[in-house]
Amino acid sequence: MDFLELAKKRFSCKKFDAAKKVADGDLEKILEAGRLVPTAKNNQPQRIYVLRSDEALAAADMLTPCRYDAPVVLVVAVNQDEVFAYPGGKYTSGAEDAAIVATHMTLEAADLGVDSCWMNFFDPDKAKDVLHLPDNEQVVLLMDIGYAAPTAKPLPTHERRKPLAETVEYR
Repeated sequence: MDFLELAKKRFSCKKFDAAKKVADGDLEKILEAGRLVPTAKNNQPQRIYVLRSDEALAAADMLTPCRYDAPVVLVVAVNQDEVFAYPGGKYTSGAEDAAIVATHMTLEAADLGVDSCWMNFFDPDKAKDVLHLPDNEQVVLLMDIGYAAPTAKPLPTHERRKPLAETVEYR
């Protein structure tokens, strides 16, 4: 599939078929897509936690109402000791490194016919506690992975896009 077709087709799935599991091979490909991304200084600070046992999914349900019956939740965190600090020391690459990793994983999932939903409706500190993550890690996002339920469809606003002239400026 052409990349722009894939980008247009993919939507944030809000209703998964809980009975349909993601094949281990497809999950490995999705995780590999995240591993291959270029991060700042190639420090690779990402840490991906795969939640798929009943116990782990119950923990995800404690963190967010947005699992939507997905059979897998990926927790994308960054090791704060490995992020790049921008000049001035005020900002780090943690959020952007996590974002590029997550974006590659969502697009690989879409290419494989696996649906996903990027979630930020959760408390990162609570997630760190509930999942017993190391002190030096910061949870950036959660991502549902699975197959859309037969009645799932994009939100009504999915196809609404601003024209390039409103989001791009040539100088």
